[in-house]
Amino acid sequence: MRGGGRRAGWGARATRRAGLALATGALVLSAGCTGVGDGASGAPTAPGGSAAPTDSAGPPVDGPDAGVAESPPLPASLTDQRPRWSPCGPPDVLQGGGPAPSPPPDGATWECADLTVPVDWADPAGRTIELALIRIDRRGDGTTPRIGSLVFNFGGPGGSAVASLPAFEPRFTGLRAGFDLVGMDPRGVGASSGVVCLDDAGVDRELREVGFPRDTAGEEEWLRSREAYAAACAERAGGLLPHLTTVATARDLDLLRHVLGDSRLHYYGASYGTKLGAVYAALFPDRVGRMVLDSPVDPGRDLVERSLGQAEGFQRALEVFLAECAGREDCPTGGHPGEGARLVGDLLDGLADRPLPTADGRPLTQRLAVHGVIGSLYSESGRARLRAALERALAGDGTGLLEAADRYLGRNAEGRYRNLHAANTAVNCADFASRPGPAEVRRYRAEFLAASPVLGPYLVWDLTACHGWPVVSDRDQPEVHAPGARSILLVGTTGDPATPYAGAERMREALGDGVGVLLTLEGEGHGAYTAGNRCVVAAVDAHLLSGATPRDGTVCERTG
Repeated sequence: MRGGGRRAGWGARATRRAGLALATGALVLSAGCTGVGDGASGAPTAPGGSAAPTDSAGPPVDGPDAGVAESPPLPASLTDQRPRWSPCGPPDVLQGGGPAPSPPPDGATWECADLTVPVDWADPAGRTIELALIRIDRRGDGTTPRIGSLVFNFGGPGGSAVASLPAFEPRFTGLRAGFDLVGMDPRGVGASSGVVCLDDAGVDRELREVGFPRDTAGEEEWLRSREAYAAACAERAGGLLPHLTTVATARDLDLLRHVLGDSRLHYYGASYGTKLGAVYAALFPDRVGRMVLDSPVDPGRDLVERSLGQAEGFQRALEVFLAECAGREDCPTGGHPGEGARLVGDLLDGLADRPLPTADGRPLTQRLAVHGVIGSLYSESGRARLRAALERALAGDGTGLLEAADRYLGRNAEGRYRNLHAANTAVNCADFASRPGPAEVRRYRAEFLAASPVLGPYLVWDLTACHGWPVVSDRDQPEVHAPGARSILLVGTTGDPATPYAGAERMREALGDGVGVLLTLEGEGHGAYTAGNRCVVAAVDAHLLSGATPRDGTVCERTG
């Protein structure tokens, strides 16, 4: 989504500058993007307070690093740039497509621009790429002074903030009393040199033809598919893939902060966006402004631990769904949650040999159905759609689950895919050193089955997402320890399926004493603030608008 003329993509620029090319990628089950859920009310307890920072511009100077060498000084071509804001056009396909963003009721205008950043932060005078930006100006209320810009990342990795921020803006309208709202497509995402490995037909073909392995031949086919996918990414985007790390994106954020004229980064990050925010805090603790990390990821887990945690989280969310459904007369999975789990498990198992027909004409395969179930467990509204989809599937019609899978995978009605899952693979594989293979799948299969009897047999294969990937990190997680940073508000939901609550507690510990302040929402779903819980909204708004941070351990109830 750009204002004015569209600039050349990564492939065109790279051909001129470095012989590199455009990319996208694989489909994994660990995107973890936040969405607007259906919240309930509550009341905060024990608010505290902290002073607001002074906001004046200064040139970016590298602070403590997280696993890479300090960057050399930046050239004036980067530090002196000023975005050329102009009215936004429609989002492009990789961002998700659709119409241009509508103005909010107050008549403000959505504006778009580009930020130039180095491809390699170790060589800031070398090749550059353009990152897509969007903003909407603050709506002054006469009582709150302008604080600065509030930068958003809604997760993934791979979510387009440029496309998402206008959709979420009604949830954040109150924050415009003090902030301009700013979204950035991170490097490799959406309109910021979005990574593409397979064309749309290729993605459809892989989802249709490559199923979860059930025997040695299936394992070999699965691994060949992963290797071919990695090779396609390397061919199209090999020069960009090593630089799609969270550390590099955190450095992009700091340049954005400087270009926007803020001395500190004010930031709201959800899901993966919490990892990005925490890495920024570790790199630049003295530049942390008013920061909120909603649905924090676990900062210390490797790929195996993370995938196991998600298996447990999605199993719990499925059990909550089945229990809620069992109390309804129209529940398609019956009046007992255990029987419902068996029905869902049998449905998924049977799809390996007998895909279901759909109104779309594409068959509902086992792999698509698993995507559909998992994607529906993120929010209350998704669970409501899942109930109807299962009713149809149990009657022999896979249309509802196929639609759920398409929503999760970012496939639109024209069969075009946004690059959420492609970028997810590229960033995760650049960030993690772990490269589990079939031996690890066999070793951990029992643990995955114990964690999730229904979904574990499929989620265990997520361990091989980086099989054959050409980029390997030297560690499994970047550093997030941020001593000296001002208080960062963490918001964790006890029933979060994608980023389980234990991760929020570990994030608080990892940030360091006195840095992480944990606000707990007792409830279900992924994304606490966007779910609209009044207690959470009040606490987050106070932290961002007045610097009044709630006390560590404050709890918001789902109802009250």
